[in-house]
Amino acid sequence: MLRWLRPSAVAVLVLAALAGCGITVPSDPEGTLDRVSGGMLRAGATHHEPWVVTGVGDPAGDEPALLEEFAATLDAEVEWTVGNEESLVAALERGDLDVVVGGFTDATPWADRAATTVPYTEAPGPDGSPEKHVMLVRMGENRFLVALEEFLLERGDG
Repeated sequence: MLRWLRPSAVAVLVLAALAGCGITVPSDPEGTLDRVSGGMLRAGATHHEPWVVTGVGDPAGDEPALLEEFAATLDAEVEWTVGNEESLVAALERGDLDVVVGGFTDATPWADRAATTVPYTEAPGPDGSPEKHVMLVRMGENRFLVALEEFLLERGDG
């Protein structure tokens, strides 16, 4: 019946039907973007100089600065949790964190447990070859992911 429609036309029809049902695409099943907007961005940070520097006080470095800027665009404050990668990814999976930074690249081994942003910058790795940097967010929170990616792409060089 719809065989004559192009796949893109079918996608438009499906999106229109979903919108008619009050469903937005992309969506956040857990409401992350709505909760963070005007509220609190719960961010995890693991030490990985120069991207993230932990120690006394809130994390510093390029990635924490980017998240602070992103939070400001949402009229949100950042609540930092510092830890190792494994504990932060577990907290992300439980929904205790919204985003994790720590110098992650698009080759991160955590990609099966966390969604990665599009690469937002590229820098030489330890062996001199280019590495594309990403941040980690909770799987399925696609509206939040898209908002963060749009911000990163506007601010970054990737």
